[in-house]
Amino acid sequence: MSGERPSPLVIERILRDRGSIWQQIVTEHDLNALTVRMLTSSAIALACYGAVLGFFHSPLMALTSALKLPLLFLVTLAICLPTLYLFNLVFGARLSVRQSLALVMVAITVTSMLAVAFAPISLFFLITANDYGFFKLLNVAILTLSALVGLRFLTGGMQVLNDHGLLAPEAVTAKVHEVSAPVPVPAAVPAGATSAVTPAAGQSAEPVAVPAGAAVAESTSNGAVTTVPAQVPTQLPGQPAGTSFPPGMLPQRQWNNAPVRRGEPTQRPASMTLLYIWILLFGFVGTQLAWTLRPFFGSPGEDFAFFRSIDGNFYAEILRTIANL
Repeated sequence: MSGERPSPLVIERILRDRGSIWQQIVTEHDLNALTVRMLTSSAIALACYGAVLGFFHSPLMALTSALKLPLLFLVTLAICLPTLYLFNLVFGARLSVRQSLALVMVAITVTSMLAVAFAPISLFFLITANDYGFFKLLNVAILTLSALVGLRFLTGGMQVLNDHGLLAPEAVTAKVHEVSAPVPVPAAVPAGATSAVTPAAGQSAEPVAVPAGAAVAESTSNGAVTTVPAQVPTQLPGQPAGTSFPPGMLPQRQWNNAPVRRGEPTQRPASMTLLYIWILLFGFVGTQLAWTLRPFFGSPGEDFAFFRSIDGNFYAEILRTIANL
């Protein structure tokens, strides 16, 4: 799909043509519209999946879960996005707020769409195996798996931005992205003339293109100078067959190191390492916020409640549920 073609099925474009998504984030072209489409798609998908979770208790719980599950992801994003942006600024990355938001929204969109794809399976077990503990663990596993896949897209997108030099300080990026320009070859030697080729100390002689029939001077071991016909190089070592260069021009030779191509940083920037720390932070904030916003399923035998009292924590509840299975 083209990046210029608006479509409500933004997830299809992310999965089929993610390269154009990364390119749009790099160039920031029409980035606001892309972010809004991802936000809308994610909210709808999470609302549908939240409704499935709440149907375990009652239709009213399904409605509140449909409202609270999108709220969970968006509030977690609002809490953690400034940290991601400041992490990048501290270590010299040149990401804008819009680029950071779009990257995280790609991960949330993938997570929400995978979760809603699992909704029929969750609904099937709700109907055929009406067990609260099993149903809760099943959906926690679905959300965890979906989130891991979504975060995989986040790290992949950050790696693409790193390849474009947006995660490295500007001075380092300018050095890495230097492009060697071709240098002119000395003037052609007229036919019948001689030219002494004297390489500088520590360097090897470069082949120089001269007209056919010209001659160059060559020193022998006894100091005599002889004139030999010039050999016109048709192909430089290491160049593929058929490579040609403009008349009088040869590529500049890299004497010390091989040329560094764009997209090949010598080491992983600190902002990429901090990304994994931020992912852990995002996970901890999200799970604690989910515990604060509960119930999503609704415990059997208890009356409907929009919120429960804050006691314990998410991880202790999961361990308790596993022990009671």
